[in-house]
Amino acid sequence: MGRSTVGRSALLSSVAIVAMTVGAEAQDPQDRGGVYQLGEISVSGAGQGGGGVGGSTVTREETWTFEKNTLEQAVNLVPGVVSTQSTAGQRNETDIFVRGFGRWQVPLMIDGVRVYLPADNRLDFSRFLTNDIAEIQIQKGYASVLDGPGGMGGAINLVSRKPVKPYEGEFMSGATFDNRGSFQGWNSYAMVGSRQQDFYVQGSANNLNQDFWSLSRDYRPYRAQGPYAGSLEDGGRRNGSDNRDWRINFKAGYTPNATDEYSINYIKQVGEKGAPLNVYNNPPSSQNSYWRWPAWDIQNLSFASNTQIGDASYLKTKLYYNTFYNVLSAFDDITYTTQSNNGRFDSYYDDNARGGSVEAGTELIPMNTLKAAFHYRQDFHTEWNDNRPTSPTFHFTEPKQNQSQATWSAALEDTFHVTSNFDLVGGISYDKYRIDKAEEYNNAGFIYEYPKGGADAFNWQTAAIWRYSEAGQLHFSVSDRTRFPTIFELYSQRFGTAIPNPNLGPERATNYELGWKGRVAPDLRGSAAIFYSDVRDLIQAVRLNPSQSQTQNINKGDFYGFEMSLEAQLSPQLVLGGNYTFIERNVSDVSVPGFQPTGVPTHKAFLYASWRPIERLTITPSLEITSDRWSDVVVGTQAQNAPILAAFPDPYIRTGAYTLANINLNYKVIENFEVAGGVKNLLDQNYELAWGLPQPGRTFYVKARATF
Repeated sequence: MGRSTVGRSALLSSVAIVAMTVGAEAQDPQDRGGVYQLGEISVSGAGQGGGGVGGSTVTREETWTFEKNTLEQAVNLVPGVVSTQSTAGQRNETDIFVRGFGRWQVPLMIDGVRVYLPADNRLDFSRFLTNDIAEIQIQKGYASVLDGPGGMGGAINLVSRKPVKPYEGEFMSGATFDNRGSFQGWNSYAMVGSRQQDFYVQGSANNLNQDFWSLSRDYRPYRAQGPYAGSLEDGGRRNGSDNRDWRINFKAGYTPNATDEYSINYIKQVGEKGAPLNVYNNPPSSQNSYWRWPAWDIQNLSFASNTQIGDASYLKTKLYYNTFYNVLSAFDDITYTTQSNNGRFDSYYDDNARGGSVEAGTELIPMNTLKAAFHYRQDFHTEWNDNRPTSPTFHFTEPKQNQSQATWSAALEDTFHVTSNFDLVGGISYDKYRIDKAEEYNNAGFIYEYPKGGADAFNWQTAAIWRYSEAGQLHFSVSDRTRFPTIFELYSQRFGTAIPNPNLGPERATNYELGWKGRVAPDLRGSAAIFYSDVRDLIQAVRLNPSQSQTQNINKGDFYGFEMSLEAQLSPQLVLGGNYTFIERNVSDVSVPGFQPTGVPTHKAFLYASWRPIERLTITPSLEITSDRWSDVVVGTQAQNAPILAAFPDPYIRTGAYTLANINLNYKVIENFEVAGGVKNLLDQNYELAWGLPQPGRTFYVKARATF
């Protein structure tokens, strides 16, 4: 296993590094850095002390220093990765793009177990908290076939913490305030654990409670001539911006010797959220847009093990059972009190998955490392609507509709150690899925079943890794991977406007990367990569007649770009660093005139300094910079929206360019207690990531952390 750490600030992480290295000689290799190693994903070519094929890692200290409390905020710290607001604004979801690939092509995992929503996989990355995460692994372009199917554009893995001391704990609490000084919400975290000679136990709880966030003072409600009544958002506190999320994590492990480990891990996260309305549309588009999520819950129970077999081989296993429970409520109007009109509902998703994997590896031949893995997973999706629940006349509840699918993958990876400093890696896998059940409810009041679908795919990848010095590495990789369609893409009729396609095939991309990381000078280190992706068989809705479309594999595209990071230790008290990404995406589309890929800026940069004027005080200013990005324009056809249609006549618009200035001050009161405070969006910039969805203005925060 290996992790890329290029771009991590040495000074920002100094407190954590000191804590980890004190007494390191007495620590078991299993206790490295408090990272739950059984939850890490594979990093190809990392077995001989190198960092493997390109990727990035976000650490706990970085999320603390830069006040990144949720996943979509944290990933913006590294090059090649950007978060954005879903253009379907009524869903209030964030998405993450890794070198241009979004949530459908880049699987998300928690401790190596995939979080997958079989209905549509519309993950909302804002629901995933970071305080109990040891590190965020991000593989870009090249994700090992050993980790299972779906890594068409990379992979993201949240690795939880594990205790390293006989007795340890951490407590954190913080509060946020808007640009008018009003209290917005609070964030807290608590962890206790114990690492003994043959076992460890740990429990933690993380909570984020936000009553609202506020818009920039520069925001002005949209106005138009004619019958338009004005924006539904008047500024100040953003309507529908509340959310509440908490997560608990328990684990227990048995470590009979220095190499073997057996662990049970339980994670439960519970969320609820509002959905701010598009500020241009009034009435909203569609009028069925007054949505809230009273439940957005995930649960994961897993067993993981690592067993050394002799001196040269190992066996890893993983078993898991996870659930997803989601409730979407559609209301009549902006009061969010009644659900009586036609098309209003409480929509329920109740999903579960069970599966496992086994991985074996051997170095029986000194110059060769051979690994094999097998994954199997079953997903079960149940949905139903409670329609017009507050109507005394038309209220009725649909019967439950069930869908299920099975997915499996067999993979083989071989690393040939040409020399002690040069590796050649090759991997292949065969992935297959089938739909076992596909029920739907029709207007006549009957449940029927769609034709069952399925597909298979062969994947391959290869890499060359040259570690030309202790700190320097060059690598070149090619990875050809696929992504299977979701149930939504296969069967959704989109309220009668689409025709199902059970024969829909997988998407495919061939990703190329040439990368470097190392030291330019003793106090200057960095990384760089150029990348290109040949994307084929992209899934897109094709217009079959004036009123209906069908999802088909019709598109192809080219994603390409460059990324780099640098960090300079200018003095014992001052570090400067940052990263930059350039990316272009060209997608040919035969069904949507003027189609533009949305959500990804052409240019993105993150710059920071860490200055320690006195021993206990660290001041960390930073800048987050992006160019504009394409966004969908979704305007209703109601007569009241005619001025909006006139103002925004094209289906796509460029929006979202911004420069956010932030600052954090951290003061270490005593060895085990520190306080911090800062400002995000210091200049109170008014900006949008998606059309009609402005983002938070200036935000103040204070927090404290105690460890023992």
